Amino acid sequence: MPGPLTELTEIATALGTLAPSPTEGMAVKPVELRNVSDEVWDRLVSAHATGESRVPFESAFANGVALLAADDALRGRRPRLVEWKGPHRPPGDDVIPADLRIDHVYLVSCKYLSRVLLNAGPARLFDRLLVGDDRSGGHWFADVAPREFQAFYEAARTHSSVPGLPSSVNYVTPAQQRALRFAVSERALPPALRPAWAALCLQVSSMSAERWSAALTSERARLRLLWKLLRISNATYYVLGTDRDAHLRLRVASTWDWNQSFELGALTVSPRPAGQPEVAWRADIRDRETGAVHGVLGHVEVRWSHGRFVGSPEAKVYLDTPHAEVPGYYPL
Repeated sequence: MPGPLTELTEIATALGTLAPSPTEGMAVKPVELRNVSDEVWDRLVSAHATGESRVPFESAFANGVALLAADDALRGRRPRLVEWKGPHRPPGDDVIPADLRIDHVYLVSCKYLSRVLLNAGPARLFDRLLVGDDRSGGHWFADVAPREFQAFYEAARTHSSVPGLPSSVNYVTPAQQRALRFAVSERALPPALRPAWAALCLQVSSMSAERWSAALTSERARLRLLWKLLRISNATYYVLGTDRDAHLRLRVASTWDWNQSFELGALTVSPRPAGQPEVAWRADIRDRETGAVHGVLGHVEVRWSHGRFVGSPEAKVYLDTPHAEVPGYYPL
């Protein structure tokens, strides 16, 4: 279920396409706005009335206004129907992260300004190239760096003095994982643990890059992966980002449009030294019309999402190139 601020910005974006001002938009729920319950609408009215969410609300509303005015979007035509997806997230491999659908055609993703493209299980990203939505039941660190993972655990067990810890990291219970998390500082790793952590990071980075590269066996596989990383889909959609008074307003090309304008030359991956396991990726994309080659850079952080030792690692994919410089991302 979306959080209160996410809920507010998504619906405020919708209102920006329907109302001449935030005040008029909040006076009464537009009949064109669907899937917003009375309970959700009352929460939105209350948040707007207090004024504490005024800045994100008005910023998101301005994004809706921009979408309404854009020549390659609504062109000033007031929508007849604006549907909010809300807490409903379909199962499966949903490439388009749409939060709104306008007139059954225009898909809109509302987000905070962020370089994060997606979160995935490491096996799904590095081995299966984001095909399917099944998660692996294993632990990536134990899979690709078993000796280094065990060595880091042993160092942490000695340092932490958490009672009852097993000799093998594979048998640590969830409760013991949480105890280790609090015993081992997340921000400032104790000096005694740093060599073992550095060795684990190096091995995980190297093996993740090796397995990712081994899976990219064809031009088709590399192109499909790039499209999935950049969230390029069979349909055009819009990304409207907000962060206080900053905005990101993009039209994202469909695969059809992208293929007509661009060609993937190379997609390379490599381990990257950092304070945690990381893999860098780079796509060299040629503009078919001009012949110019554009490099798109990103990286993947392989990390515990809830602190060291808790749960299984995730693969968080980042875009390092500014959004507006990515082939297929067109600013409104």
